Amino acid sequence: MKILISAYACEPGQGSEPGVGWNVVREVSKYHQIWVLTSNCHRPDVEAELRRNPQPNLNFIYLDPFGLIIDWSQKGKPTQKWVYIHQYLWQIKAYFISRSLHQKIYFNIVHHVTYAKYTSPSFLCLLPIPFIWGPVGGGELIPKSFWPSLNLGSKIYEFLRNIACLIGECDPFVHLTARRSILALATTEATAKRLHHLGAKNVQVYSQLGISQEELVSLKHTSQPDDQSIIRFISVGRLLHWKGFHLGLLAFAKANLPNSDYWVVGDGTERKRLETLTQELGINKQVKFWGSLSRDETFNKIRNSYALVHPSLHDSGGLVCLEAMSASLPVICLDLGGPALQVTEETGFKIQANTLEEVINNIAQAMMCLAKDPKLRLDMGQAGQNRVRDVFNWELKGLFLSQCYVESANSQR
Repeated sequence: MKILISAYACEPGQGSEPGVGWNVVREVSKYHQIWVLTSNCHRPDVEAELRRNPQPNLNFIYLDPFGLIIDWSQKGKPTQKWVYIHQYLWQIKAYFISRSLHQKIYFNIVHHVTYAKYTSPSFLCLLPIPFIWGPVGGGELIPKSFWPSLNLGSKIYEFLRNIACLIGECDPFVHLTARRSILALATTEATAKRLHHLGAKNVQVYSQLGISQEELVSLKHTSQPDDQSIIRFISVGRLLHWKGFHLGLLAFAKANLPNSDYWVVGDGTERKRLETLTQELGINKQVKFWGSLSRDETFNKIRNSYALVHPSLHDSGGLVCLEAMSASLPVICLDLGGPALQVTEETGFKIQANTLEEVINNIAQAMMCLAKDPKLRLDMGQAGQNRVRDVFNWELKGLFLSQCYVESANSQR
């Protein structure tokens, strides 16, 4: 089949949205002829990878509105705040280019992959062929009981985020995208509800994340951490309020485990606040902030830890949970969003997000449980590896999407 894919973010060797875009197009090209619409900012890395590993079924079309190229991955740049406007305009231009392409190639299916946000429309749904949307996320909200733990700036951010979602849901093109989708994939149950509300008729919950075979091999290890005398917990991600790392630190202090430490990998606006919190809790000598690290350095830190603590308050994905599970680490997360779909009782601890005090107590209990029971930790680690291999392997996800294309085309006929 001839498939047109909209992947505004698409780049090999990356995590987050660019990694999702690249892995999707690479895997589905094993079964179909793929044309990919993406931004010029990804062109150097995409073309370098295709020179190293040619993909005969992959064809890339690079475009940007008004010739304006914005590299969204360059954090801290003044243009970063305009990326969503840029992406919206990019989608409009992508439609006119794809309409012309369709008249020459006659695509069987069009699939919007990235950006994966349910309040952002895809104008490619206007093409006269079956349209698949997603997986898309963004419908997750911080539970009201956790708002008191946020500072004023964080509360303002969440308030504005909620308003932005409401405005996005009022966009008639978002409703049109939902209604015209023959299949809408949602990253979480919360987003699935919003898609139904927007008018999507066929909605399935399906994670946008996966782990490649190369990463499975790289992360998988059977040896113990370098220093087995230390019970080490780790949190990885941008240091933002909604990542909930303050909950992990509060729980670590409450657990008060001997011979233990806590690594935090990542950087962001909350770092100073988190460092101050460790001072107030008296755990500053046990907590190490590593800042931003390369992907390989981050993997090394994960491999030298005993468990991942990822108490995110609203997260459509949570790729680090899959990476930790691949490295045979149990995961402690909240029963919210994407991580709740990845982690099971066999692979870690899903903490019910009822009240702030209850969450802190239960995370602390999970930490103590893992510290006292090495066999449980090893069993959960092995179960986590198996789950990633059997459910979140990119090769399997590529096969699933390929089958979706065939079924959608057949149902349309």
